[in-house]
Amino acid sequence: MRVMVLVKATQDSEAGGPPDPEMMAAMGRFNDELEAAGILRMADGLLPSSHGKRIAFDGADRRVIDGPFPQVGELVAGFWLWEVADMDEAVAWVKRCPNPMPGPSEIEIRPFHEWA
Repeated sequence: MRVMVLVKATQDSEAGGPPDPEMMAAMGRFNDELEAAGILRMADGLLPSSHGKRIAFDGADRRVIDGPFPQVGELVAGFWLWEVADMDEAVAWVKRCPNPMPGPSEIEIRPFHEWA
C-alpha cells in the first residue's frame, strides 16, 4: 500500500528560518531507517507558503492567488512517500518519527487510490 505522509506546517515552518541541526540529524537517522526497511520511496521539505501560489478554478475561469496562505495547520511543510503493508505499519513508523517541529506538530497519513 502506498501512502503519502504529510508533515503539517506550523508558525515556525512558515517563518522560514533554518531548521534545528539536531532535529535534522535525528530526521536523517529516521530516514535511514525507513530506507533500510525498504519503505521509503521519496522525502522532501517544502518552502513556506509565502513562496507558493494557488490556482482557483471556477468553470473556465482561473485566478492565481499568491502565498502566504492562511490556516497554517492545514498547510504542508514536508512529505514522505512510503510503500507499507497496511495503515497500521504506517502509523507505527510515524510514531517512531522525531518531532519535525520545535513545538507541537502533526503528521497526516493519506493512502493513495489503488486503481485496478
